[in-house]
Parts: sequence; C-alpha cells; structure tokens
Amino acid sequence: MKDRERFLVTTIFAVLIFGWLGFLVHTSPRFAGSGLGAAFGIAGAALMLVSAAYVAVKRIPFIKRWVNKYVSQKTLLSIHVYTGIVGALLGLIHTGHKYDSPLGIALTAMMLVVVVSGFTVKYLLTYIVTDLKDKLALLQTARGDLDSAWGVLESTPQEKKNLPQHPLLAAGLASLGLSSAADDPASRVMTLAESVADLEYSVRTHEVLKRWFSRALMLHIVTSFAFLLLLTLHVWASIHFGLRWYS
Repeated sequence: MKDRERFLVTTIFAVLIFGWLGFLVHTSPRFAGSGLGAAFGIAGAALMLVSAAYVAVKRIPFIKRWVNKYVSQKTLLSIHVYTGIVGALLGLIHTGHKYDSPLGIALTAMMLVVVVSGFTVKYLLTYIVTDLKDKLALLQTARGDLDSAWGVLESTPQEKKNLPQHPLLAAGLASLGLSSAADDPASRVMTLAESVADLEYSVRTHEVLKRWFSRALMLHIVTSFAFLLLLTLHVWASIHFGLRWYS
C-alpha cells in the first residue's frame, strides 16, 4: 500500500512540476472564467482548504484530541497529502496556462512551493531519517566489532607488526580493492577501521541532509499560510470583478 501511495503521489507530483510549463505550448485565456474552469478552481480550492485544516488538527491540542477519537493521525496525514496534491493539480488545470495576472502568477508559484516542500518533508526527509537510523545501528555494531578485534590484536603484540606503516596509503589501496585479504588480526582491524570510517562519513552526510531538509517543514508551513492568503485574495477578486462584469 505504501509503495502504491508513493507511486501515485510521485506521479501527480511530477505532472505538477512539469505541467505548469504547459504555457510554452498551450494557453487558454477563457478557460479559467468558463463554467468548467470555475468548477476545477472551486474543487481545487476546496480540497486545498481541507488539506490546510490538517495544520489546525495537528497543532491545536484540544482539536487534535477530539479528531483522533474518530480518525487516526496516520489517516489524517494521508488525507492531507492526497487532498493537497490533487487540489493543486485541479488548481493548475484551472489556470488554463494563462499567467497574465501578478496575483495569479504569485498564487501558482506559491502553490508549487507548498507542494515541493510538502513532498520533501513527507518522502525525502522520512527516507533520510530512516536511513540514518539504519546507519547508526550499523556504526554501533561496527565499532563494537572493531573494539573486539583491537582487543585480540592487543593480546598478540607480535601481530601489531602486520599493521601498515602508512595507514592513509593502505586505506586508499583498500578503497580500490587492492588491500590484502589475509585473515589475521591486523588485517581484520584495518578492514573494520575502514568500515567504521565509511559509516561515520555517511552518518555525518545524512545528518547534514537531515538538518537541511528539516528546514523544508518550516518553509512548508510558512508558504502554506502565504498561499491561503493569496487564495483568499484570488477568490475575492474573482467574485468582486466577476459581479462587476456581470452587472
């Protein structure tokens, strides 16, 4: 189910990311104001408002407690993701690839930023956090093995002579697959030390990525509020100027 959900969301995400470029080959100036275009716009706005309600449910304790009696947090998150990304797709269709209004351009751009930051938090950050936990577990095991191997080497001082005199050169050769494959304590210590070093580097890299991608959550929240403000202005302008045109 998770793989199917990830595939579906990623497909819609890809359509959104590349779909806005459709104005290069197609523009429908009248579509947004037509009955069908308005239906797409209203449906998209309604879905995105439902998606935005997730923030209130998650951040306001008494609302969260009341809602969680009937719907689990996991289900709410799935609703948030699906309504948000499908609503954005309907909103993009609503534009008809007509980007003449500064408000419309800003609204579309903000919508895409919200979707990209949300996708980053939901899938990329989750993957990085999970992978980091796995790497930390492997690192802990590798360090334990290294301590054990070093203890064996300490108990046989003569084996220390087998340690390479130039560790950096030995590590470089090992990375090319040119290290000795002898099954002695010194070789085992070198092999485990190389593994620990590789894992430590991988963990540091993942921690940097985690910090960077964690900022996407704050960006997602801030841009969501900005998007709702622009959406409100867009709806008001559509009603105000639409009624003036009708009269």
